[in-house]
Amino acid sequence: MRKLSLFWFLLSLTGTAFAQTTDLDVSVRELTRQQTVAGQTVYLDNASIGLTTSAQTDANGKVLFRSLPLNGTYQVYTKETTQYAESKAEGIVLRANFRRSVTLFLPTKREINLTEVNVRSTSASRINTINAEVSSELESKKIEELPVEGRDITRVLYRLPNVSQATGFFAEAPNVSINGSNGLFNNYMIDGMDNNERFLGGQKFAIPVGFTRNVTVLTNNYSVEFGNAGGGIINITSKSGSNETTGEVFLLSRPGSVIDAQTSYPLRDLSGNQVKDGFARYQGGFGIGGALVRNKTFYYLNAEHTTDVKDNLLTSPQLGVNETVRGTNRFTYISGKLDQFWTDRFKSSLRVNIGQVAIGRQAGGLTGGIAFPSAANAQDRNSLLIASRNTYTTSRFASETNIQYSSFRWNYARAINPNSPDVTVLDPTGQSIAYLGHPGYLFDSHENTIQVQQKVSFYRGNHTIRAGAEIISARHRLFGGGNPNGSYTVQLTASQLAALRERNPGVGLSPADIPADARVLGYSVELRPASFGTTQTIYTAYVEDQITAGPRLNLTLGLRYDYDNLSKGGAATGDFNNLAPRASANYKLTGRSAIRGGVGLFYDKILYTIYSDALQQNNTGTDFKRQLQYFVDRGSLPANTDLNRVTFDGNQSVGPGYNSAGQSFGYLQGPSAASFAGQRNTFSGERRILNPNGYQDPYTFESTLGYQYQVSDKLLVYADAVYNESYDLFRTTNLNAPSAWDYSLSAQQGIARSTNAANLTRPVPIANGAGTIDGQTLTGVAQSVVMTEDKGRSRYTALSLNVQKERANDVYAYRLIYTLSRLYNDTEDVNFRAMDANNFSAEWGPSVNDRRHIINGIFNYYVSQRFTATLAALLQSGQPINRIPDGSRYVIVDQTGKSVLTANGNQLTSSDLNGDGSAFGDTYNGSTDRQPGESRNSDRLPWSKVVDLSLQYNLPVGTNTRRVEIRADIFNVLNTNNLSGYPNNATQSNQIQVGPRGSGIVQRNAGPPRQFQFGVRYLF
Repeated sequence: MRKLSLFWFLLSLTGTAFAQTTDLDVSVRELTRQQTVAGQTVYLDNASIGLTTSAQTDANGKVLFRSLPLNGTYQVYTKETTQYAESKAEGIVLRANFRRSVTLFLPTKREINLTEVNVRSTSASRINTINAEVSSELESKKIEELPVEGRDITRVLYRLPNVSQATGFFAEAPNVSINGSNGLFNNYMIDGMDNNERFLGGQKFAIPVGFTRNVTVLTNNYSVEFGNAGGGIINITSKSGSNETTGEVFLLSRPGSVIDAQTSYPLRDLSGNQVKDGFARYQGGFGIGGALVRNKTFYYLNAEHTTDVKDNLLTSPQLGVNETVRGTNRFTYISGKLDQFWTDRFKSSLRVNIGQVAIGRQAGGLTGGIAFPSAANAQDRNSLLIASRNTYTTSRFASETNIQYSSFRWNYARAINPNSPDVTVLDPTGQSIAYLGHPGYLFDSHENTIQVQQKVSFYRGNHTIRAGAEIISARHRLFGGGNPNGSYTVQLTASQLAALRERNPGVGLSPADIPADARVLGYSVELRPASFGTTQTIYTAYVEDQITAGPRLNLTLGLRYDYDNLSKGGAATGDFNNLAPRASANYKLTGRSAIRGGVGLFYDKILYTIYSDALQQNNTGTDFKRQLQYFVDRGSLPANTDLNRVTFDGNQSVGPGYNSAGQSFGYLQGPSAASFAGQRNTFSGERRILNPNGYQDPYTFESTLGYQYQVSDKLLVYADAVYNESYDLFRTTNLNAPSAWDYSLSAQQGIARSTNAANLTRPVPIANGAGTIDGQTLTGVAQSVVMTEDKGRSRYTALSLNVQKERANDVYAYRLIYTLSRLYNDTEDVNFRAMDANNFSAEWGPSVNDRRHIINGIFNYYVSQRFTATLAALLQSGQPINRIPDGSRYVIVDQTGKSVLTANGNQLTSSDLNGDGSAFGDTYNGSTDRQPGESRNSDRLPWSKVVDLSLQYNLPVGTNTRRVEIRADIFNVLNTNNLSGYPNNATQSNQIQVGPRGSGIVQRNAGPPRQFQFGVRYLF
């Protein structure tokens, strides 16, 4: 133990810290008259860590137990006196960074003797009487009772009020939305410390159920200690050890299609990626916690691994290949924590989280594909968090110093052949028959982050003053762009194809198998095969006063300030005016009821992707700069725009010009990137620049009003009304957009503007791959010049009604939630674009995450001491539908109004009515023309109705603390076909439908069918 003690001593000298503590506010009132009781001794016990203390209530009948460890469970109680009987509240579980409140009710001896009322000694109220925070939480026991797919903690979040399943814009996007906001802007935390990957948003470390003690979602009016989120905070309190050694060993299996209900639609794995045939999941792991030194040093260790198996179909008839190819996903999460109690005043803790994720892309496709195993790759999402804290507490002061190092590597396509070119093989007719080698692109993001926090609390009479400062600094580096080994398109002759098929390489076909004399139709190579990036630093300071204004009234006044250096963008200075005042009040109507309300400003974070995209897709070519200067001259960009600040040598794939005879060089003999040095002055369909005005941090004005009533010790009801207005939301604008299109022409005449005609109406007209500025033809311009702006808005209103019954001595418990909400906005995402000519006013409409009605019910039935059944029902009104035109009904016309004909003399048709080139198909922003006469998201899918069931049976093994739990989870028990499937990716759902409202719904996806999951756990 000397080495361990020396380690902790050295750690404390560094000033590192970890505030695994919180406050417990206890009020004492007479049971009948509801008057506060001053001078009453209140006792606090936690046998799990050997903690016992007591204090007397003040003039307001309150006691504040400060900076309590989160280990174990607490009880508070009063002892019998000459005037009062005893009272007790047990099983109190604390969570990180929160001041919990409990009210004890004291029956007088006289009342008991005169009325002969049998008053239970556990009479207590646990409503929040401290502040107006709108939040909800689930403790580990409740989480373990729920039907949870794959022990993934995010799958329980939408069981809480004001949280819904999210529609995102890429497969791995966060799957929950808070108050309807974009899931990318949730703030994920572990023990109050940062857990956000800052490139696109979402968790760095996907903490599993086995390391979760409590999950809390803060949705509105939370403390100024929390920020960088316009949506809300998801704060997970991790498990800690205690004096008793406890733990679990588990096995979990999803057998898949052999037992699941059949469906013709793809499912999704835990990462959000689609899977279909042959999918099965196998999980295993353990957790153990205890004490290294009783009452002093505690530990907890958790390790969990998941392997998914999945099948794709590889089909290339021309090569005689039609085979099933098996792939895997692998998820490994390891977590550990040490807590050291040096004295009653000084405590330390250290937490480590390691995540290793590899999402396989083996070959083929869900229903067939031509990507051969030589082109296989995996998506890696690897994380490391090391957090350390110390807290020091006196009767009037508390200090907390925190430091965390974290890293996150997101390698979106780790090739199994990283040094190979990629090759698209065509048959003699020009049809693609094989894709071989490298994936063809790079996206390898590295983030290394340091977080430092200093917090202090001062306790002065009726005031608890908290202040803090924080720095989060993340160094970003991205390897991106095309294939540095070269990308080839080759066409085989009939004899070459026949010879290749005769050799029968099968699924082992690789670039080396293609004939050396194959005709090269296309070649490109990445011009900049190197990493680039910057350091994003966020500075924060805050101060808050929690005021006990009287026995019934508590006030909270706070002020927070944030500065994000990425807000500088392409400007000379950043956004320095992010002051966020917040105020709330909580008035205790009775000992069991309270009304609460508050208002405040909440600033959001700036996702690094905004900055990174503007670097990666940028250019410094002379023609491109000339185009930007033209935008400055015409007022589209500010007069003080510095072209050197807004441009950058981004990624660019280049290659020599082509002719009908193909290239002069042979297959796999393409010139290197070095031979194209200086060739940045080339035409591009789209480039991006940094905003010369910089970026304002998005912010939300929030107001709430709520009521809580604890009907009894086991029944709580509460309601919260919410109104949020958000400003300065991110979206993209096109500086070289075509002129507005008259959609009445499409509606009345059935015509669509050709791309060539639209290009001629751009500020810099585009024709034949070149632009014209002041009569000069420039070949190095971009057709579209895209820039992120911060002018979006949204409006959210909601009413949430909640009934929560604890089990106590009954055989059942339940939680019922109804949320009525409405969310309108004019931007959905950082890549959101207006349908036509940057007209964002026409985009105001329901959000893709707009949920009018959500009914959430959880019912626990404790059949016996050993058997528990949990039914979880989720009913949601349908997702919005974006109605798009039927392309076959709109004839393309040129600038003269004449039809554009095919080579065979047939009229061309298109759903790209305005001809701007952004017809639907962009997975990441969903921009498309809409059905003429329809507004955005003007229609709705049917309701989604899902009922899940969890069955648990426990068998005692030896002592009472050891048992084997046998478990079965059944998802979508009724096997309902839900068109509102709430998948992550909007473009693969039913939210895109052709034709006007009332023209029907073509189903292309569905929510998961009935599925089964089986598990066994040994608990000790």
